[in-house]
Amino acid sequence: MKIGVISDTHDNLSLTRKAVEFFEAEKVEAVIHCGDMIAPFTAELFDADFDFYAVRGNNDGEWSLKETVEQFGEFYNNIADLEFSGKKIAVYHGTEEEIVEGLVEKDYDYVFRGHTHRKKVESHGDTTELNPGGIKLLGQEEEFNFAVVDLEEDEIGFHEIID
Repeated sequence: MKIGVISDTHDNLSLTRKAVEFFEAEKVEAVIHCGDMIAPFTAELFDADFDFYAVRGNNDGEWSLKETVEQFGEFYNNIADLEFSGKKIAVYHGTEEEIVEGLVEKDYDYVFRGHTHRKKVESHGDTTELNPGGIKLLGQEEEFNFAVVDLEEDEIGFHEIID
């Protein structure tokens, strides 16, 4: 099973639309957003040909965001505890590093997180921490990235989009 992992899209409709089109072309079965979509109009782009899951990020203050996502997917206010293809996955935006550290010490195969806008893959024993990246921040060299995870092969591929 292939799943898309994306974070910190911050209402950039052009980049978000291109990522969704990529996920559809890759025929991912699910997409997980690690927070900071911002507004419901961005969330609506994920009403596509895959299952959708999202957690609230520190900039997701629009309360109708949850209702919008729940029209076609699942929205979690803080931490999502998911399972696909027998793999246990925790999803958290990543605002507090202590929480990320606690999650990677638990019995998860993957911990997906965002917040830093920097892609990262790091092993913690049997747990893989994945940050797919996010929109480019001022002074940051890294462009917008997201990831596709093949759960059967335990492979992670990063994909970059430049607006």
